[in-house]
Amino acid sequence: MKNKTIFVCSECGNESTKWLGKCPACNSWNTFYEQKIVESKSGGALSKDKKERAIPKTLNSYEAKETLKTSTGFEELNRVLGGGLVKGSLILLGGEPGIGKSTLILQICDKIKGEGKVLYVSGEESAEQIKLRADRLGINNEDILFLGETDIDIINQAILELNPKLVIIDSIQTMYSEDITAAAGSVSQVREITSQVMRVCKSRAITTIIIGHVTKEGNIAGPRVLEHMVDTVLYLEGERYNQYRILRGVKNRFGSTNEIGMFEMREEGMCEISNPSDILISERDGDPAGSCVLAAIEGTRPILVELQALTTQTVFGYPKRTADGIDFNRLSLLIAVLEKKAGVMLGNQDVYINVVGGLRVNEPALDLGIMMVTVSAYKNIPIPKDMVIIGEVGLTGEVRRINLIEKRLKEAEKLGFKTCIIPESNKRDLKNKYELDIIGIRNVRQAMNVIFKDK
Repeated sequence: MKNKTIFVCSECGNESTKWLGKCPACNSWNTFYEQKIVESKSGGALSKDKKERAIPKTLNSYEAKETLKTSTGFEELNRVLGGGLVKGSLILLGGEPGIGKSTLILQICDKIKGEGKVLYVSGEESAEQIKLRADRLGINNEDILFLGETDIDIINQAILELNPKLVIIDSIQTMYSEDITAAAGSVSQVREITSQVMRVCKSRAITTIIIGHVTKEGNIAGPRVLEHMVDTVLYLEGERYNQYRILRGVKNRFGSTNEIGMFEMREEGMCEISNPSDILISERDGDPAGSCVLAAIEGTRPILVELQALTTQTVFGYPKRTADGIDFNRLSLLIAVLEKKAGVMLGNQDVYINVVGGLRVNEPALDLGIMMVTVSAYKNIPIPKDMVIIGEVGLTGEVRRINLIEKRLKEAEKLGFKTCIIPESNKRDLKNKYELDIIGIRNVRQAMNVIFKDK
């Protein structure tokens, strides 16, 4: 058996026998990574065992077994995972340094006490540092075993000998394999180590969580194929200096990818937020202009969020648009509709939009709220504090139907709101009765007349 090394472009897959700074196929810079190729001299007839495995069978001849799931101790995390940790699954948890990934994982290790041994492998922190964090979090679990190692061969051997219930690798960028000449954290090292961990843990049905840092673009460092190899990909989002954290699933073979979990970083660690709506709108004070409440849907959960807007006179000739928490291009489009279809001229105004609490929402149902809060800031007219605005806006200024309207209305009613602006087409189809004053809207001009009437 002979080993051979080639270099592959991570953007287009072009292969080369040597490293190149620029890919000749797609003209991308610094995209070549080293890949080991194993050439086997065996070639001939298949063995008897392989012949039996190569015979296709009908799908109906297989018996599907229900997947066993272990609770993580966090209902928010269980929701994102689709019910809990699946036996033998490989989970990739990404996030910026310092966002709280290691803290959350250490708490999970403690909450599954009694389920079996946990092997915590760290290449970033020493045992003393992990112990200090565990003491601060009040963690005392004799089943947690620590291994401070970066050599993947030693790690695999420890996994085979201990056969733990759960394996944590913190982080994948610090691990290395002696078979690859590249430095730890390089594309080739990350890909090879993930492949080895997957083979070992899948063969023993050991649940594994791999922690990975993200690049400045927000993607997990390493080749994109890394996300295809694992069963579940989670991102922990939030500002480092903001206490709220959002756990978002972007891939899940055992559940929905639309769910989110909300946490608050406190001195005692990550604390789950069971009612995000109440937290996100709890600090609304008075009745200021440029503030309103919107009803968003994250997965199957309705969340009420506060949206704030500020408009100021443009100092330079080109007006500035800033969007924090919503899509920038969507904001530009909605401002254009406001000017063309509602006569609100913002060509000499800088517009700033912010979603309170660090949450990021992108669904079209927020369009009408974004437009109305912008008008409120521009005209300096407050939107009633007890009003929720929901609706998608088209390019001709019409307010279009949205999905899951019943869940949004129930959430608004539960939190004590009195009025709700929704699309007229949704109001006609309502079956349940609500204590809310529900107003159906057909277009943007009608919404402005209702919200800012006599003002």
